[in-house]
Amino acid sequence: MPRPLVWASAVMPVLLLAGILYLLFAHGTGLSLTAPAPIEKLEFERVVLRPGSIEAHVINTGPEPVTLAQVQVGWTSRASWEFEVAPSATIPRLGRATVRIPYPWTPGEPYEIVLITTNGLLFAHEIEIAAETPLPDRQMLGAFALLGIYVGVIPVYLGILWLPFLRRLPPQWYFFLLSLTAGLLVFLGVDALEDALEHAARVPGPFQGVALILIGLSLSLLGLYGVSGWLKGRRQASEASSALVLAYSIAFGIGLHNLGEGLAIGGAYALGEFATTFLLVVGFMVHNLTEGVAVVAPVVRSPFKWTHLIWLGLLAGAPTILGTLLGAFAFTALWAVLFLALGAGAVFQVVIEITRHQLRQGGFPSLVSGTSLAGFALGLLLMYLTGLFVTV
Repeated sequence: MPRPLVWASAVMPVLLLAGILYLLFAHGTGLSLTAPAPIEKLEFERVVLRPGSIEAHVINTGPEPVTLAQVQVGWTSRASWEFEVAPSATIPRLGRATVRIPYPWTPGEPYEIVLITTNGLLFAHEIEIAAETPLPDRQMLGAFALLGIYVGVIPVYLGILWLPFLRRLPPQWYFFLLSLTAGLLVFLGVDALEDALEHAARVPGPFQGVALILIGLSLSLLGLYGVSGWLKGRRQASEASSALVLAYSIAFGIGLHNLGEGLAIGGAYALGEFATTFLLVVGFMVHNLTEGVAVVAPVVRSPFKWTHLIWLGLLAGAPTILGTLLGAFAFTALWAVLFLALGAGAVFQVVIEITRHQLRQGGFPSLVSGTSLAGFALGLLLMYLTGLFVTV
């Protein structure tokens, strides 16, 4: 077939579709598609409390522009209050706005914010316990960064300290440790997906929370698979280098998961749930202790430079710091869903790599042996038991 005809076959469907759409919008379908009542929808992305004022960050997720006419604040009884809207009281579709309300709220009290449009539709948001939203100043940034170190970095390094003991175990324990790691990671992956689905319910409709999970899961799984293969090719796929690449893959997957944990901690603090924040910190510290074992399990029988332990620990634990900062100062359900899905995909890809590594080292019998099955079951059990310390 001549090349012009090939290009014409590629462009023609698009041009024909554009023409049909033009005719549809120009002449209509003969049916009345006007809604009998206005279709408006506003969703609250974030509420910021400052001394003497409330800021509601909203997004218009409906099909039509929305104009705010009135704001009410209260709990058992609401009262109309003065307000300002930036950039404009009329919010276009998928547009964002900040509603500033000069309201003398009291810490520890519950409140309800109600936005009323010119068409008389009401959109409400509840604040269960009012608390001042932390400001991103030097002191607060340092405090949340330190919190991330306590939760993510220190427990991972404490787990890595088990390496000398693990290297003294008999060779047959190697497959037990790899299966233990796979059990730990499967639990983390499922846990991340559960959290992502929970946050997806709060993502504004047009952004499709479940679709975001699919995108994040696929991108991280396929992306990490490609990077892992590229690294193995550069290092000539020796046994030692293959084990080291697997260790870095595990650390990366755990790091993305820990970023989600940091989001939960920072978000709980920003919402004023201080008791929940403390319980999350303690629970995740205990929970993350086993992650150090998962990171070093592939290199138990391989020679490597000790400096790799530093980088492995940072890769697995440091993302918790970023998570606590994002959760405290810029938390949105959309970002939480995306990061959790990325973490789940990375973790599941690493489980696939561990399985392939076991098959290369010991063949199929090593994968289904009693030792491997016991290690996998113990990994699940350890994560379940340490997860009991996490109160969400």
